[in-house]
Amino acid sequence: MPYEFVKERTIEFSETDMAGIVHFANFFRWMESTEHAFFRSLGQTIHVNEGGRMQGWARVHASCDYREPVRYQDVVEVRLLVREKRPSALTYDFRFTKRENGGGREVARGTLTVVCVARGPGEEHMRPEPMPPAVAELVEVAPPEVLDPPGD
Repeated sequence: MPYEFVKERTIEFSETDMAGIVHFANFFRWMESTEHAFFRSLGQTIHVNEGGRMQGWARVHASCDYREPVRYQDVVEVRLLVREKRPSALTYDFRFTKRENGGGREVARGTLTVVCVARGPGEEHMRPEPMPPAVAELVEVAPPEVLDPPGD
């Protein structure tokens, strides 16, 4: 489905702090890494630099709420859901689930809003522009019952 992508990862020791708990900033890295994998799964890329023209996706909002610690060697599923799609922007919801005993518990939720930007040859500043047609055609918004299931 072009509104959802799931990536699983095992927590590395280098991602933890002195208490053995994943440092909060890593959740933002995982959101970005999952977004990049989502784009690759669609045959797209998050950054293009051709003929002196650069196009990418600027981060304009990021947040994460933490419910429970995650530790070294835990397995975490990162689920990306497309919440909103505008001509130049996408907003994703992220659900972080700690895998254990054949099931899992949600340990955090995040949000990331990105805007398609470009800079032409000789231009100093990036400017917003409509997302590439291939991305616009592929990416859909998740249905409300997936984004906000009853009892959630």
